[in-house]
Amino acid sequence: MTETILVVGTASHVGKSTVVAGLCRRLADAGYDVAPFKAQNMSNNARVAATPDGEWGEVGVSQYVQARAARTAPSTDHNPVLLKPSGDGESQLIVDGTAVGHYEAGTYYDEHWDRAREAAAAAHDRLAADADVIVAEGAGSAAEVNLHDRDLANVEAARFADADVLVVGDIERGGVFASLYGTLELMPAALRERVRGCVITKFRGDRSLLAPGVEELERLTDVPVLGVLPYDDPGLPEEDSVSLPPQGERAVVGDDDEVSDADALRVGVPRLPRASNVTDFEPLARVPGVRVVYLPADAALDAFDGIVLPGSKNTVDDLRTLRAAGVGERLRAFDGPIVGVCGGYQMLGERIENAHVEGAETEGPVDGFGLLPVRTTFSREKRVERTTVPASGAGPLAGLDAAVAGYEIHMGDTEPLDAAAVERPLGPQSAVAGDVLGTYLHGLFENEGVRRAFRRALARGRDGARSSDGHTGDGGHEATRSPYDDAAELVSEIDLWLDGV
Repeated sequence: MTETILVVGTASHVGKSTVVAGLCRRLADAGYDVAPFKAQNMSNNARVAATPDGEWGEVGVSQYVQARAARTAPSTDHNPVLLKPSGDGESQLIVDGTAVGHYEAGTYYDEHWDRAREAAAAAHDRLAADADVIVAEGAGSAAEVNLHDRDLANVEAARFADADVLVVGDIERGGVFASLYGTLELMPAALRERVRGCVITKFRGDRSLLAPGVEELERLTDVPVLGVLPYDDPGLPEEDSVSLPPQGERAVVGDDDEVSDADALRVGVPRLPRASNVTDFEPLARVPGVRVVYLPADAALDAFDGIVLPGSKNTVDDLRTLRAAGVGERLRAFDGPIVGVCGGYQMLGERIENAHVEGAETEGPVDGFGLLPVRTTFSREKRVERTTVPASGAGPLAGLDAAVAGYEIHMGDTEPLDAAAVERPLGPQSAVAGDVLGTYLHGLFENEGVRRAFRRALARGRDGARSSDGHTGDGGHEATRSPYDDAAELVSEIDLWLDGV
């Protein structure tokens, strides 16, 4: 019989995704057939995975990562219901990997929630047919009393999966004992009865100072604390933009290495209100000597060696936001490599047609930034697939000669205004003009050859300081240890009740 462990939290961003990934790798290493699961996720960071009928569909990035941690092929069964916020109170509903439509929260709960629950329960049953253990992730807080009758990821998942529950609280936020106690008290009784223990995450300091609080919590709740996890980041991709620096901060994301911030190559990423798949740039941020900076839309660009425009859940509205902030003029004046991915690619073109399909109340074409001689035509058909394309290095990827793997999630197509005048270095859904590149390929920087080529392009703008000193690649510092293994080590002290763990 399959065991399901449901990891719920006292709030969002307390470490549930990391705990699930770590447990998946730990259990897989112990010889179990493991599957991750999240009944309902809300995130604009998606990846492509196989559907039950053998097609391609979308899943939240955390479940894709957790499947990799579990050493199993990612499947839409791992995240059967995905909500992708598109602005103005609406989200795109994706069931079993396929987009169903855009709905406000009230419409979703009134008209589509029952279907979503059925899909989630059926996906869990399919996983249970092959897995020894399913490690499921809840969503947000398990103590949202206003949502208990429609809480698919926590309450309903525990019920239809017959799950044992772990409750995770983040001590870094402060008040972890109150958070855990309050969560346990406010849970529905049926969920509370399934709780096997609590886990405290992100602890730093003297464990002996924590012990009295742990003892008192256990006395008050009769629930054991099964683990206290140290403050650490194993380097897993983040689920959503909560992890980015707060709005307005020019904070840097990148590895601590021997290159100072003054000497590092700096990549600017303008913030988009409806940004999607920002995890595309995490591999680039981990390259020694490279810093990725998430910029307010009105920030100057002259301090950067390269610019990357991310994807967007609503390209037209985000394009308008950037144009109003003067980004178009600053991009045209920028003397360095520029890469646009998905929605960012569409913005770099001459114009966008059929824009109303994306949700913007627009008639006729919308002008882009005009850095690429292409036009985008939106359609109602969504392209979702994993792909590998032959690369002919040009522009910011000059010198790249290896095939590039990634995935596409977009509506519509982008075509050159003059096919004979446009080079397509990453297949038909790409274009380059000078040092400006546009592509629909998410996961671009997960390819080592791409990182090396782009780093060379960044370095060319530093008066040749790094273009000929042998440090044009990742410096030979690629990680030898998997972040999945680091996550497993992070959760190693959780006192599980399964045999052999």
